[in-house]
Amino acid sequence: MVIWSLALALPVAGCGGCPMSQGEFEDRAREVAGRWQGSAADRTWRGGFVPLEHPEAASDWKRLPAWANRSDHNGAWSLDVDLPAETPPARRLRWPDGSALTVPLVTAAQAYAEVSEPADLIEDDCPPAGCRKLHVTGVKLVDVPVRTNRGTVQVPAWRFTLKGLEARFVRIAVHPSAITPRPAARDGEYQEVTAFDPVPGRERELLLRYLHGACDRTHGARAYETRDLVVVDVDVEPTGDGACPDIGKIDQVTVTLDAPLGDRLLLDAGSGLPVLPGAPASR
Repeated sequence: MVIWSLALALPVAGCGGCPMSQGEFEDRAREVAGRWQGSAADRTWRGGFVPLEHPEAASDWKRLPAWANRSDHNGAWSLDVDLPAETPPARRLRWPDGSALTVPLVTAAQAYAEVSEPADLIEDDCPPAGCRKLHVTGVKLVDVPVRTNRGTVQVPAWRFTLKGLEARFVRIAVHPSAITPRPAARDGEYQEVTAFDPVPGRERELLLRYLHGACDRTHGARAYETRDLVVVDVDVEPTGDGACPDIGKIDQVTVTLDAPLGDRLLLDAGSGLPVLPGAPASR
């Protein structure tokens, strides 16, 4: 079990913190399924490029010294090489399931402008004498693995070489027009089921990872199934007298489906968002 040290926003839909009855869950699941099925989000999720990682996730962050991280955060860069001026030709991305998508790319200059941009929030200013500059001495178009909504795919990226550093800065080269952001929950809706994994040897069972309050009691998981979608929920009951710590916990619970998940999409009842296998990606 993992404890999140954050203010808890319980993932319930329209009941102000109370558990949903079976009937209320089925009504909510039908609403979620109907809202998703055939929507623009559904089409792009099934056929678009939805990266689950930061555009610079392939960079050697762990190999950077502290001063280099601070220089990057403050936008202390120096371009010591001529960047290729031409725009690379469009590239065809291919997913593990055999699907493919042709995407336009950006120039090295466009990628450098993004890489060298200062952070929006700068808490630790450069020393009075200025940050040590990150000197770019080379750039090359490479392929890097990127985790997406449909699995990991090789994606073209601009890799920048830095003077005196073994680490490389990498920025995916796909044009923003071809990138679909991961969908977000609507106001007042919160994600409860955060990830899932299949149960080996039990093709109708899924292990759900879910968020709940520190003093909540879990009664079990339930699922609403259609031909194309499965909507899941964990039946959680708040307990205690309000003296519980204001934190969230991640636990696991098994749900049994009427049929194997197959290629159906799993949706969270609380947020209406897709649930992905494995742990959520982070930078």
